[in-house]
Amino acid sequence: MKKLTTKVMIATAALMVAAGVASAQTMTAQISFEFRAGNQVMAPGTYQVDNLNTQTGIPIYRLLDVNSHRATTVLAQARVDPEKGWAAGNPKLLFTCTSGSCVLAELWSGSESNAYKFRGPKTDTDQTAVLREIPLRPGKGE
Repeated sequence: MKKLTTKVMIATAALMVAAGVASAQTMTAQISFEFRAGNQVMAPGTYQVDNLNTQTGIPIYRLLDVNSHRATTVLAQARVDPEKGWAAGNPKLLFTCTSGSCVLAELWSGSESNAYKFRGPKTDTDQTAVLREIPLRPGKGE
């Protein structure tokens, strides 16, 4: 009986891992400006965006420049409502830009009820921030 229980538990664990991998969604974005994500400054280019941690409920995203293969990871700091006017099925990256410097601020998968906010440097109260939306599309980088 122990062998059967062990085999069932292993099969269940394998199915859970397979389901987690299947639900992980890879998206790409064409970002035409330099930006900061986490503690890295990233060059303009095509980026592959992957959710690395779908099992724990704390999203960790990897942004990979498909040309240079330079990557950074960012940990979601808070769940927030998606911006008004964002249509379901159209995932987005949102950047906060001040004085020519842009920072990754939010990511929305297009299907979840929440977007995820990322930590960035604080802006001076006298600076005007501009929000820049970048659409994400399904699939691997070019």
